Amino acid sequence: MAQISLTFPDGNSREYPAGVTAAEVAQSISPSLAKKAISADVNGNHWDLSWPIQHDSKIAIHSTKDEAPSIELIRHAFAHVMARAVQEIWPDVKVTIGPVTEHGWFYDFDRSEPFTPEDLGAIEKKMKEIIAKSEPIRNEIWDRAQARAYYQERNEPFKIELLDRIPEDAPIRMYWHGDWQDLCRGPHLQHLGQLPADAFRLMGVSGAYWFGDVSRPQLQRISGVGFRNRAELKAHLTMLEEAAKRDHRKLGREMDLYHLQEEAPGMVFWHPNGWTVYRALEDYMRRRQNAAGYREIRTPQVVDRVLWEKSGHWEAYRENMFIVEVDEEGAKEKRTNALKPMNCPCHVQVYNQGLKSYRDLPLRLAEFGSCHRYESSGSMHGLMRVRGFVQDDAHIFCTEDQLEAECADFIELLASVYEDLGFEKFDIKLSTRPETRVGSDEIWDKAESALEAAIKKAGADYTVDPGEGAFYGPKLDFKLTDAIGREWQCGTFQADFNLPDRLDAEFVNEKGDKARPVMLHRAILGSFERFLGILIENHAGRLPLWLAPRQVVVASIVSDADDYVNEVVATLKKAGIRAEADTRNEKINYKVREHSVGKVPVILAIGGREVEERTVSLRRLGENRSEVLGLDAVVETLKEEATPPDLRRAG
Repeated sequence: MAQISLTFPDGNSREYPAGVTAAEVAQSISPSLAKKAISADVNGNHWDLSWPIQHDSKIAIHSTKDEAPSIELIRHAFAHVMARAVQEIWPDVKVTIGPVTEHGWFYDFDRSEPFTPEDLGAIEKKMKEIIAKSEPIRNEIWDRAQARAYYQERNEPFKIELLDRIPEDAPIRMYWHGDWQDLCRGPHLQHLGQLPADAFRLMGVSGAYWFGDVSRPQLQRISGVGFRNRAELKAHLTMLEEAAKRDHRKLGREMDLYHLQEEAPGMVFWHPNGWTVYRALEDYMRRRQNAAGYREIRTPQVVDRVLWEKSGHWEAYRENMFIVEVDEEGAKEKRTNALKPMNCPCHVQVYNQGLKSYRDLPLRLAEFGSCHRYESSGSMHGLMRVRGFVQDDAHIFCTEDQLEAECADFIELLASVYEDLGFEKFDIKLSTRPETRVGSDEIWDKAESALEAAIKKAGADYTVDPGEGAFYGPKLDFKLTDAIGREWQCGTFQADFNLPDRLDAEFVNEKGDKARPVMLHRAILGSFERFLGILIENHAGRLPLWLAPRQVVVASIVSDADDYVNEVVATLKKAGIRAEADTRNEKINYKVREHSVGKVPVILAIGGREVEERTVSLRRLGENRSEVLGLDAVVETLKEEATPPDLRRAG
């Protein structure tokens, strides 16, 4: 029998018969490892313990201590167990697909009756009964005809369609536990006993179209979350409770920031309070960009399809564009335009006006560009995903030699902005060349090296995501971590060697020859709408004073204090503080509760004593105690806090 060599993480190698399984390899090392093993890594591929290994390979055995592979397998197995539980309770239900998600899984079912909350309880109970059996998980490879006949006999049309979607050269893997079977590419755990029965929770039911196609059957999607142990599940559920309290949609209503309505789906109606926050953030970003050498521009929202075809966006984004057709006077046919889904091609048009020299570079063009993209109704979510949004967009036109310095400067600017906005941690992901790309390997080498060197120069940690760059160049993605540990991708920095060529962007180099600039796409916030949603949730609505829409409410305790209340408000406004009076004939505790719900950062209460002593009683949001201070001291303190951090540093 042919022998193969398997190399382990420590560099040692062993000889095994060709076709050996990872389970057999684990057993050859130690019985305890074989018992704990859940899967393997074979040449960088996640490998089922039962799959044969036919060639010399690098191998590593995974146990539940290996977080990434174990959590993937656990959630995958929970999905299968849930589908089995559903079919054991309701044998006529048809199963479709059940992928792993960020924190758990979902499975889509075809059932005539809607699932109820009581049904979810029954499914959870049945799942625990199935897990308790500790049945082995086994698999076989079938030929396509055998698998088709199997599903036809069981009247599983969705599985037949899935079967037809599997590439001809891919194996047809059939997985079982007990008598229940599913079509699955694997890998899987060794047995159900490796599943933590106390570490999952079914979260709810929603509607879903088969493969997201509204013309196909509507299914019922049951979602669940699953973890390696009960403690991890409890931590996640606690985080979800905290996230619900911070939900920007709930806080948006309480703070009277914005609303959405059916007549303009995915478009935000900003209220005075919300627009105040928006403008404060926009003004801050404008100052930061101006100080960093960006020149602000404004480009059209409606642009002829000809430009989108030249840039390549028509082919790539047509289905996400809002089309505007116009009957031009004297034209034989309608002129087709599109609301811009991004700003890049228009920025090249600004760059192209007038001959550019190498002395003009780098040229940094910034725009708070209003964009529109069609998002399906099911994908929209408050401010987080909308159809109309504004980006803090900018494009830097530079030489290849300037790329590293521009990237380093951008990282420094981004880090400073995030810190000012209350985010202490962010991660960087470097996405490198994909298989399908434009540009020579020499240019890609230079671009990737420049981005990597810039990250190191900034002293930042990063991970590499091989093959995930854009077709036109490598990119950096920046992920924020918020106050409750959630990650949000906001910032991006992308090197583009394609668009300048497609749209004829040029400059005259030192030799007097025409050359193409590198185009750097960059954003710090990304979408203003989405970032404001993240910002609201990060601060749980308690925005820092300089961003808060209603900074100070001056509330009377007795009606005799009304005149002094109005005087205090006028004094605060003169100092540049957003202040308002509350002289209603209500008890002070009622006023405090109401303004606390509205997340007003500071409430100044004024009664007879304060009038007499020319003081105020200051209470901050979230605190139960008040502090009596002189008016001048309060104005100075609040004026400092109400000054944006960049202006505070400058002053």
